Amino acid sequence: MSIFPTQYSTLSSAALKVFLQKAYGFEIHSCKYLLRGVNDHYLIETIDDKFIFRIYRNTHRSLEEIESEVVFLNALREEGTSVSYPITTLNQEQIIAFDAAEGTRYGVLFSYAQGESINSMNDQQLTEFGTELARMHTISSTIVLPFDRRVYDMDTTIRQPIQSIKPIFEKDAENLAWINNTASKIIAKLEDFDFSEFSYGYCHYDLLPKNFHFDYNGRITFFDFDFLGKGLLVNDIMTFWLHLSLHATFNKISQEEADRQFNVVVSSYRKVRHLSDKEITAIPYLSFGFWIFFMDYHQKHFDDFSNPFFNSKYIKDRVGLIKKLTESYCKF
Repeated sequence: MSIFPTQYSTLSSAALKVFLQKAYGFEIHSCKYLLRGVNDHYLIETIDDKFIFRIYRNTHRSLEEIESEVVFLNALREEGTSVSYPITTLNQEQIIAFDAAEGTRYGVLFSYAQGESINSMNDQQLTEFGTELARMHTISSTIVLPFDRRVYDMDTTIRQPIQSIKPIFEKDAENLAWINNTASKIIAKLEDFDFSEFSYGYCHYDLLPKNFHFDYNGRITFFDFDFLGKGLLVNDIMTFWLHLSLHATFNKISQEEADRQFNVVVSSYRKVRHLSDKEITAIPYLSFGFWIFFMDYHQKHFDDFSNPFFNSKYIKDRVGLIKKLTESYCKF
């Protein structure tokens, strides 16, 4: 009996528990399906430790892309950066292949990032974030990976995504016109910068608080480098700036406090590596590309990932938010 074509299977937690015990050689107390998102995540618990096992979607990441992510994380760990890192099997492998219904899928067991995500950080945590991000960028600005990862530039975050998302605005010509018009202004502003003067390398591109934990001693651990790509390193500072700007926009903190917290991060970052005023000035304009890139990602991966939330209301609300942020922070 042949298997009916499948596009996104879910591996059995019970079977995975048995498989991973044999592969890694330690007894697993529990294996729980944790999250179905961009990829699948399982929480693995032993008697005295925790791990995260990630199963990559084969329509999202190639083996070569996963290998580059693993190489990158190993390099960060070797240099003392606190990251969730790949665990090696008894056979000295860090990537495991699974013969799933839709074809080969790959999995990686990661160390667990101790602590928790904190949305409202104190100055000690903000300083820790800025310092460790700068240390990570010192490595990511020089490392050479064995295979290409995506590139983040004006083509991949603005021009190409805007062409791709046109169909979802078929009945909303007004918002599409605003996006096109604003994109032209954003590109013109960004083209005024000399990017050769900006720091360049591999950036996380999703450094929101959901992707790093603070432990009880205030030590940070970065994780979920799934969108790792090559581009301006200030993009990582941009994503954290967006977090603070959203807090100010929704009146969780004042704009004055958001600016103060951002300055704490920038000051601590600059104690480790250079960050120019021009790079900071570019941040609000780079953030427009962040929103457009992920809107395009959501519509491209609708069947496998975003269909629970990516609907007309979500799109309308998201464009409204982008408008509000652009009007507040971009000067044309």
